[in-house]
Amino acid sequence: MSRVVRCGLIQASNALGANHPLPKIKKAMIDKHLKLIEQAARKKVKILCLQELFYGPYFCAEQDVRWYDLTERVPEGPTIKLMQKVAAKHRMVMVVSVYEKEMPGLYFNTAAVIDADGKYLGKYRKHHIPHVHPGFWEKFYFTPGDLGYPVFQTKYARVGVYICYDRHFPEGARILGLNGAEIVFNPSATVAGLSEHLWELEQPAHAVANGYFVGAINRVGREKPWNIGEFYGKSYFCNPRGRIIAQASRHKDEVVVADLDLEMIDEVRRVWQFFRDRRPETYAPLTTQTGRAAAAD
Repeated sequence: MSRVVRCGLIQASNALGANHPLPKIKKAMIDKHLKLIEQAARKKVKILCLQELFYGPYFCAEQDVRWYDLTERVPEGPTIKLMQKVAAKHRMVMVVSVYEKEMPGLYFNTAAVIDADGKYLGKYRKHHIPHVHPGFWEKFYFTPGDLGYPVFQTKYARVGVYICYDRHFPEGARILGLNGAEIVFNPSATVAGLSEHLWELEQPAHAVANGYFVGAINRVGREKPWNIGEFYGKSYFCNPRGRIIAQASRHKDEVVVADLDLEMIDEVRRVWQFFRDRRPETYAPLTTQTGRAAAAD
């Protein structure tokens, strides 16, 4: 018997230039996303993920303390409270990526998971923080995540989250599988010329290696005044066989929808017994910085 869950991803361009007041920027992006969420609801989406830091531009293109004022508490802040109401209205599970303030001077790149009744289930904090030229100065803004790799039992499926740069690291992707994820969402912000050739390689590989579905999001457009490159969209879902089954366009705001048959996970794992055949006792070098700890003298 199939367990089909209709899932959605929202990719969107920035609504206002970065020179506007931050409350105006934030409101414009939230208003834009509320319309796209309504569109997803009309398509009968049951689990929906928003893009990385959805309520603003990708401000990590510069290093300016001004952007610290976009932080808010999770789940007590206004954005998560609003999205809890939206989730309950549509009976929709939501993954919502925000700039979290734990306390003054301690900020995280965080995704909150909200169940279909509006209940806050918990959060994932991005672990791997890049500092990459050009214009990905994230260590200026984010502390590395400290909450592990949780998987959330929602009304419709067991959901895990990996955020943007995390996707380059297979270790956390494996842990999400071991923790029982059926769908892993990766809200991202990445530009052409830097990672586009990897975009359709790494996450299908995670899906295959771990036998789960992946939903990968990228924003769209060029963001002024920085113009670090084109956010090329192409958000997609792939299945546990690594096949992309639904994908957005490159240039426009879009809601990507796919019906995911979660029974495929069992079907694939009956053939590819990667979890059975793991050799964790041989992986000690993975927990050292150089990988040489277990090497013979």
